[in-house]
Amino acid sequence: MKKKSLVTLMFAWLLLFVMAQTGHAASGSTSIYLDGKALALPENGQVQNVNGNVMIPIRVVAEELGFDVNYEKKTRTVTIKQSGTTLILVINQTTASVNGSEVKLPVAPKLAQDTTLVPMRFVGEQMGLQVAWDNTAKAAYLTTPSSGSGSGNTGNAGSGNNTGNGNGTGTDGQQPGTVVPPADTSNLAKVTGIAFDNNSLMIAVDKNVTPNIFTMSGPERLVIDLPQAQFAEALAGGAPLDASKSGSIEVTEYPDVSKVRYALFSNNPSTVRIVLDLNHKVNYQLVNENDGLIFVNLNTDPSQGGGTSGGSGKKTVVLDAGHGGSDPGAISVTKKKEKDFNLAVVLKVKELLQNDPNINLVLTRESDTYPTLSDRVKIAENVKADIFISVHANSGSASASGVETYYTRAASLDLAKVMHKHLVQASGLADRKVRTQSLHVTRETTMPAVLLECGYLSNKNDDALLATDEYRSRVAQGIVDGIKEYLGLQ
Repeated sequence: MKKKSLVTLMFAWLLLFVMAQTGHAASGSTSIYLDGKALALPENGQVQNVNGNVMIPIRVVAEELGFDVNYEKKTRTVTIKQSGTTLILVINQTTASVNGSEVKLPVAPKLAQDTTLVPMRFVGEQMGLQVAWDNTAKAAYLTTPSSGSGSGNTGNAGSGNNTGNGNGTGTDGQQPGTVVPPADTSNLAKVTGIAFDNNSLMIAVDKNVTPNIFTMSGPERLVIDLPQAQFAEALAGGAPLDASKSGSIEVTEYPDVSKVRYALFSNNPSTVRIVLDLNHKVNYQLVNENDGLIFVNLNTDPSQGGGTSGGSGKKTVVLDAGHGGSDPGAISVTKKKEKDFNLAVVLKVKELLQNDPNINLVLTRESDTYPTLSDRVKIAENVKADIFISVHANSGSASASGVETYYTRAASLDLAKVMHKHLVQASGLADRKVRTQSLHVTRETTMPAVLLECGYLSNKNDDALLATDEYRSRVAQGIVDGIKEYLGLQ
């Protein structure tokens, strides 16, 4: 067993956040600049030119400006409120209501899946924004009256239907089509992972970040901004961000949240925004100890308002694939890496338990990443795990063979005995007994915690066995059987 030397947490279950286009979309990637700041657009929720009218995804702009936007699915009605002005638009209808008065629209609002596209000029002017469109750069410019432009010429923002002007006049004070250069990115924090589990949002970062968290209504949302931050090249699990640096996670097992959306919200200053789409108002607790993990916990007292909050009522099991990333763990006699065996077994356990109605399984890593030992402990503590199990393969003399189970605290002994019994049965290897040792993940956790050594990579026979899919499947099933016996779920 090798000591871990790890750096940060990467984990996420990422679904691409795509929204279908409607009408005649402007070709290629498009941009929206609000007071000179680029807004992040979903890959398929781009600005569109429909019959000479510029259409923008209203939620992107609304979340920046604080507009109250509500979409009524049954009637397909969009209501936008701000500073005493109420706009009511209906999908595919060319009439709208402005403070109760009927107004003709240049083009009807469109619905692209869950993205509502509205005519930029109409909405902008009704809400007091100056608007312009640069057809060459495929960029929309919106300027708030009090923002200034940095150059003192916000008055030339134009009318918003300058769709054919190749010279691009009428912007927010920047040269038309010129992308505002981002600030120096060398000192930005990188977001390396985002996940939602046990009714909590978990964000992994590689530097200290001070989040700004606030709520929005119509619909209900919880917004977390991470200033001076950007995404890592890829989030954990090998799942890429889309071209516009955005993504989402569908949430199905918790009553408070329907989706987690995230995007590079601004380039200058670089800001990552994460939005929880809520089913109702909730209470929340932000936990940020500047140790690489940020938690937003929704498991708060429902008596304080915000509907029924809390977890799913399942038993929470944290499963830890030892080592990973830059730390390979032990190296076998045939040059195989322990980290690969550990992860393969953990992913097989996940497959066996992911549909179990009584177990909420949380993984410390799902790919070749390297959470620190303290990160692994913190994950278990923050999700209030019932048990913690770390999976490893051992190394020693060439003659050493068999399986062992380690624990540190007396409260973990019963779990160790149950897990070891099933590990011996599943592996068919020699029983090297339950042992006590002061290991970080079994010592610093407060729930019952064990570390399983599933064979010796330094032994040629064990090494050959550990490399087979059949053996890994047997060990995974043994782990599942042990978990269920200990938790009384058989």
